[in-house]
This record gives sequence, structure tokens and C-alpha cells, in this order.
Amino acid sequence: MTDYAVIWEWVSFAVRWLHIVTAMAWIGSSFYFIALDLGLRKSPDLPPGAYGEEWQVHGGGFYHIEKYLVAPDRLPDRLTWFKWESYSTWLSGAALLMILYWSGAELYLIDRSKSDLSSWQAILISGGSLAIGWLVYDFLCKSRLGDRPNALMLLLFVLLTAMAWGYDQVFTGRAALLHLGAFTATIMTANVFMIIIPNQKIVVEDLRSGRVPDARYGIIAKLRSTHNNYLTLPVIFLMLSNHYPLSFATEYNWVIAALVFLMGVTIRHYFNTMHAGKGRPHWTWAVTAIIFITMMWLSAAGDREFTNPAGREADVSGLAEHAFFADVRDSIQRRCSSCHANEPVWSGVSIPPKSVVLETDADILRQARQIYIHSGLSLAMPPANVTSMNAEERRRIVLWYRESVGSEIGL
Repeated sequence: MTDYAVIWEWVSFAVRWLHIVTAMAWIGSSFYFIALDLGLRKSPDLPPGAYGEEWQVHGGGFYHIEKYLVAPDRLPDRLTWFKWESYSTWLSGAALLMILYWSGAELYLIDRSKSDLSSWQAILISGGSLAIGWLVYDFLCKSRLGDRPNALMLLLFVLLTAMAWGYDQVFTGRAALLHLGAFTATIMTANVFMIIIPNQKIVVEDLRSGRVPDARYGIIAKLRSTHNNYLTLPVIFLMLSNHYPLSFATEYNWVIAALVFLMGVTIRHYFNTMHAGKGRPHWTWAVTAIIFITMMWLSAAGDREFTNPAGREADVSGLAEHAFFADVRDSIQRRCSSCHANEPVWSGVSIPPKSVVLETDADILRQARQIYIHSGLSLAMPPANVTSMNAEERRRIVLWYRESVGSEIGL
């Protein structure tokens, strides 16, 4: 008989699947329209009021697209709106946040070494920060900074960096980066729901009523759309980060998160410039590489970095014979095997996460590299350190692995 845990696991899977599919649709349409907008060209035979046109070929046919900055003289009978991709992505993401992080707050959201929150307090911070973030961002856009887009983007970067640091002060590293992604995605979807679509509806209503639409509504919507374009890639990175502990469970995870936004700008600048026909700024890839290498370095920097003793020879077969192996085995069995067992005993866990079992010596040796990354080099496991693995235990895991095999991988 299917039990509650199995049903909940499949619900989580289904919502995640929906979230990914809708995100693909939203990101695809967003990237397409940005590229289309930048690729518009003037033509002598454009109809009155048209800003530019684009000819495209796809699926065995040709498409002729014209853009009106304000609106055409006559509203067509059929008008396609691009909004449900954004709404569905946010709604499915919010559902996934509730399923994984709110219902599992004790395991995935709260880090009691940072703040001793109750589940409801953590959930209130989680949801409240998303709403407050939008209000602050919207206020900045509607201020005089709205006429200074570069200054506004710089201030937005400062805001996002501050939120990265703030989330890391109260949540687990995994939850901190995930929430920064949700914070950014909330701004993006609210831009569509609260600004872009309402402004377009005002223009449509003016046309239907025989009034001349105000061009400023399009200008405002264009600013928010541009922000969404530059924020998309960082959001994807942050949503994927929870699978990679060196991004979320290290000392400088909030700095890594901030650098991701800069990397998103350099990548989008390259493609936006190319689509606008203004050349190919290859320097952006060099800057992107430098930022990425800096992130890699930061992931291994700080107090959780341990030096491999000089002169130690690599010996893959030495993992089991190493002096610290007994200590490591004891730590893993006490701190990890309540979940990573053939029959987990941790409440709410019915099968070992990712099918990783850590009961025998052979199990531990087989997963040595993952133990080193997740529990030695980073604080990813145990999640939220719910079983209280201490710093000395993590240090021994690092030295056990590095002294045995570390020099072979350049550590």
C-alpha cells in the first residue's frame, strides 16, 4: 500500500516538474522577445506608427514581425498575451517552496547555529521577505532612479547582495541561496503581474475607447522587462545551487551568490549586444571566466579550508587504513546513518536520500568523495546540522580524504 511519505515524494516531484516546464516556457519567451526587440530594423515601407520590423525563418516558413512602440491605429481582433508562463512559474515555485522548505523547516530551512527560530517564525521570514523585497524594489523603480537605469541597476545589485548576506544569517546555506532566487523571481513575476501587463491593458483600453495611448506606459514596462532579462540567468543558477554544496554550504556563499548576478550581466550583455547588431563584445567572456574562477576559489576559502600536509604521498587504497578512518566511520554512523540507511529512522524520511546508504565500511569508502565535499569541505550535510556534527569531526573528514587521495586531485 502506498504510504503518506511516498505520496508526498511524488507530489514534490510533480510540482518540481511543473516548475521546470513553466520556467522553460517563461525564460524561452523572455529571451526570444528581448532578442526580437534588439533585432528590429527600420524600413522605408513600415506602416505609420511602426518602430521597426524583423524577418525570421523557422519551421519551414517565414515570419514578418512589426513592432509599435505605443500601439497600432487599429487593435486586431486576436491579441496574444504572454503572461501565464510567468505566473505559472512563480505559483509552482511557491508551491515547491512550501512543500520542501516550509513543511521541512526543521531540516532544510532553520539553522540553529545561526538563529533559534521556530518553524512558524522561519516561514514568516521566508514569505514576508519576498513581499517586502518587491515593495522596496518597486519603490526604487518609481522614484527618480527610474530615469537613471544604470544607477538603479547598481542599487538593485546592492539590494540583492544585502539580501544574500541577510538570508545566510538566519537560514541554512541551501535555503539562503534558494530564497535569494525566490526573492529575485518574485520581483520578476511581480514586474509582469503588477506593471507590464497592467500597462499594456491601459494601452489596449485606450485604443478601444478611441483615445491616443500614452507612450510612457510602454517606457515603464520596457524598464521592468530589461531588469527581468538581466536577472534570469542568476535565478536559474540559484535554483540549481541546492544540488551543489560548494555553492551554498561554504563560508562565502553569500559572496558567491552576489557574484552570480555580475556574471549574469556579462553574459546577457554579450547576447544583447550581438542581437542588436552592435558587434560581439568577447571581453565579456573573459570577465565571466574571471568571476567564475573567483567563485570557485571562494568555495574552498575560509575557516573550512584545511591544508594537505606537505610531502604526503597519494594512496587511494589508504582510505580504509588511514588513522582517522575509525573516527570518520564513527561520525558518519552517528551523524548520517539515521537517514542514509536501508531503513531510515529519521522522521519523514522513508528511503535514503539519493539512494545513498552509509551503514558499512564499504558504503563509506564508496561515498568518500561525496562525504568529503558535503560534510568536510562544506556544511551541506547533515542538513541544517540537525545531528550536530562538530568542527573537529569535519576536520578529520577533510584530512582523512586529502591525506589519502587529495594530492591526486590537486588539493
